[in-house]
Amino acid sequence: MSDSHDLVTRARSLAERIVANRRAIHCNPELGLQNPETQQLILAELERIGVDRVAVGKSVTSVVAEIDGLATSPGRAACVALRADMDALPLTENADVPFVSKNEGRMHACGHDTHVAMLLGAAEVLAGARASFAGTVRLLFQPGEEGYGGAAYMIREGALDGVDEAFAIHVDSSLRPGTVALRGGPIMVAADTFVVSFNGKGGHASMPHLSVDPIPAIGPFVDGLSHIAARETDPDDRAVLSVTKVDAGTAFNVVPSTATCAGTIRTISPKGRAHAHERLRRVADGVAAARGLTAEVKIVEGYPPTVNHAEVVDRVEAVASGIGLPIHRMPSPVMGAEDFSYVLEKLPGAIVFLGCSVKGGGPLHSDKMRVDEDALPLGAALHAAVAVEALGG
Repeated sequence: MSDSHDLVTRARSLAERIVANRRAIHCNPELGLQNPETQQLILAELERIGVDRVAVGKSVTSVVAEIDGLATSPGRAACVALRADMDALPLTENADVPFVSKNEGRMHACGHDTHVAMLLGAAEVLAGARASFAGTVRLLFQPGEEGYGGAAYMIREGALDGVDEAFAIHVDSSLRPGTVALRGGPIMVAADTFVVSFNGKGGHASMPHLSVDPIPAIGPFVDGLSHIAARETDPDDRAVLSVTKVDAGTAFNVVPSTATCAGTIRTISPKGRAHAHERLRRVADGVAAARGLTAEVKIVEGYPPTVNHAEVVDRVEAVASGIGLPIHRMPSPVMGAEDFSYVLEKLPGAIVFLGCSVKGGGPLHSDKMRVDEDALPLGAALHAAVAVEALGG
């Protein structure tokens, strides 16, 4: 492996450009699978950097680029993929920054703008360090992480063909800047959604005895989900079940025939996932039966658990320590979800968190989320160092 400190020095020298790219993306956030303006910024930067090959997605606005090494001594891998997601969230920004979102109701509140900027920085570092690695670095710029499964689209279009190992970074606005948080095994969880409809008999609010009111079922159902998490779930394989939406009624004087609630199920393992689904259905049916109602339960599976490969995590930890980044070994997974899970189902790899906290800034997915931009060159250096370590030189 080449001197990793050279990579850090080079990344730090690119700090101004990395930050400028991040701010340009931040003020123009795009949603879902189609991020055309972000894609154009990426393509322009890759052309300036001088990568070897570039391809764009057919069904989504993804970008796949490659940089070939010039070294003759191969490492463990012939091709390493580095991934950054591109899309924003449907959220109005309330952060006092000069590059605030120009698009009402859209905000880079999960840090994907920083992910793209860091990977572009890594591309420039690697393009200038071709002699230090053999094989190929493949850069994956992915839209549609926020619930759209953009990774799956890219995989179907061949983005992982020929890749031996994959790596990704996710910023964390709760961690001290520059800290790398990681763990082997599950690092994030499966995230499923549910809708439960309690069906009764509508009527006049003055004569509830002639109706079968579904509204009183909501409270016991929510309590039942809390009981599942607290008393029926292995704490080492925990589940988080949250009701986030309730809908019932159309008028003050009408007992509705249906009351609906919706939310999420977050679980660590396939066994825990099946357990939570079964228990939720049982609670819904039991609550309904006790009140003379029927229950209709719909569960839609989302992203699977994001499971890091332990041996890759160990190597990433060594690389991060080697470039002077503090390490935090996470005792348990984050209960959020990530579609990098689809990548890690296909091949060895890891995703880690990079601290970027700012005093007074909000958490991820907050309208006040902010990042310490001094951490971004460190992320670019980590991307580059992980690739060089795997490819050898």
